[in-house]
Amino acid sequence: MDLHLEADPVDGRRAGLERALRDAVRGGRLAPGARLPATRRLAEELGVSRGTVKAAYDQLIAEGYLTARQGSGTVVAPLPAAEAQPSKSGTHARAPLFDLRPGSPDVGAFPAAAWLKALRRAVATAPVSAYDYGDPLGRIELRVALAEYLGRARGVVASPEQIVVTSGAVQGLALLTRVLEGGDIAMEDPGLPFHREVVRRGGGRVVPVPVDERGVEVDALGDPAAVVVTPAHQYPTAVTLHPARRRALTDWARAREALVVEDDYDGEFRYDRQPVGALQGMAPGRVVYLGTASKTLGPALRLGWMVLPPHLVAPVADAKLHSDHSTETIGQLALAELIRSHAYDRHVRACRLGYRRRRDRLVERLGARWRVQGIAAGLHALVEVEDEAAVLARAAAAGLAVGSLREHWHAAGTREGLVVGYGTPREGAYPERAGRPGLW
Repeated sequence: MDLHLEADPVDGRRAGLERALRDAVRGGRLAPGARLPATRRLAEELGVSRGTVKAAYDQLIAEGYLTARQGSGTVVAPLPAAEAQPSKSGTHARAPLFDLRPGSPDVGAFPAAAWLKALRRAVATAPVSAYDYGDPLGRIELRVALAEYLGRARGVVASPEQIVVTSGAVQGLALLTRVLEGGDIAMEDPGLPFHREVVRRGGGRVVPVPVDERGVEVDALGDPAAVVVTPAHQYPTAVTLHPARRRALTDWARAREALVVEDDYDGEFRYDRQPVGALQGMAPGRVVYLGTASKTLGPALRLGWMVLPPHLVAPVADAKLHSDHSTETIGQLALAELIRSHAYDRHVRACRLGYRRRRDRLVERLGARWRVQGIAAGLHALVEVEDEAAVLARAAAAGLAVGSLREHWHAAGTREGLVVGYGTPREGAYPERAGRPGLW
């Protein structure tokens, strides 16, 4: 018998033999109905006592893995078939051949060597206190590094004391919703449905505010407690907030003592010019800045940050304390080292070049037949179509998955389009996915 037999450190060879036989049955190496050797023969093969083999057989018979009948020996029992889990549609969903849905970066570009180097240095120099429960605000090393980086790269005005490290930008939005205690929160229309649900589950009342080619329509805001915007690269229309609208929005926030929540999810990725600075720099006392490493490094790190007006630091820190106490520490220390060594900047620059090539290839492939809307930035493009449902059906038949503009409206939208991501495929696989004939 081909058994991987290891003695159990407590119960010895009997338990090891039980485990080996059990694994062989579960893994299919011993099929139902297969006859096992007699106890004496197996004991000789394995170099154990016959009593050890008999005790293992008896235990597995009791558990239902084996059966024994007089004159028939010991055989593997038929195992109950696993219950099939029906899908929602009643059929198994087939993975797309070509996935150009928006939302994720090329995680294959994660700078593993640079991260490992930063992690080793961070762990080697970390104080013992780093392995204890953390500060709800986050590690001071990362907050200092972020204050410098955000000021330099995004024009954010912040001291380390105004920064709260979160487990992703979504947690930041949820914490802020809790602090606002169920007030009206305006959100862009169209916008990300998941973020609307985060606000609703946090007790906020979502109020739609329209977006046009100049960004969010400030005149339509009304009097909510806060408005969530994506000014650098609106999702999903891919426009940037017009300078006049930026001034109007900060004036609105000051006049009503309201908050602007700036979701700067991909602000580093601008391809036709220098990235537009963060809105927060125009009104640090009225703007909450949300940032994340999910698009620059990878969502698996679960690292984000909030830059808060001073009066919100204490209530948000308290909400964070009673949510998950603090974000994990070791990743914070590694990211701080990555930023301090400028390896983070180098990685962002390399990604910017790669994503620009991808977008250019996509625009070239679409040609004159399809119009790409919005600025050259980010990890997605909005493609204008006349019959969204028909195009999506044709794409699905060709094995292509893309996003739908229709699902981003709060209610029924007047515009149709495809939200095409170019971050998800690996660099080597992207040309085939973007340019395969017959997909468009």
